[in-house]
Amino acid sequence: MAIVWTPNLSVGVENIDSQHKVWFEKADQLFQAGKKGKSSEVVVQMFDFLDDYTKQHFHDEEMYMQSIRYPEIESQKTAHKKFIADLAKLKKEYQTSGGNITLIINANQMIIDWLTKHISNMDKKIGIYAKTLK
Repeated sequence: MAIVWTPNLSVGVENIDSQHKVWFEKADQLFQAGKKGKSSEVVVQMFDFLDDYTKQHFHDEEMYMQSIRYPEIESQKTAHKKFIADLAKLKKEYQTSGGNITLIINANQMIIDWLTKHISNMDKKIGIYAKTLK
């Protein structure tokens, strides 16, 4: 199953939406590499990139929330920390397994679920709140 950003996941904040689109694209590239049997090193490099990009995105999103005094920023920070830990755990499990492709494919669903639920249930509220400030 591909990881694809769709317009119904739009938060309504341009920078956040554009970063979400890149995140989906890169996450999909990771899983496609796993499914196509790319070397373990390539998959680990993609994990590294995804980890760095995720941290940068969360930082940018948190700075934006802070700038608009978003009231639910702490719950967002908690969710972000948990996801970063989950991503690191996935990477470690992949490395420990010796490059188990099944792990990558099964992780696909977990990533899709987290991203779509987090954006739909939490990030969209940022856009709704931002609109009240205009």
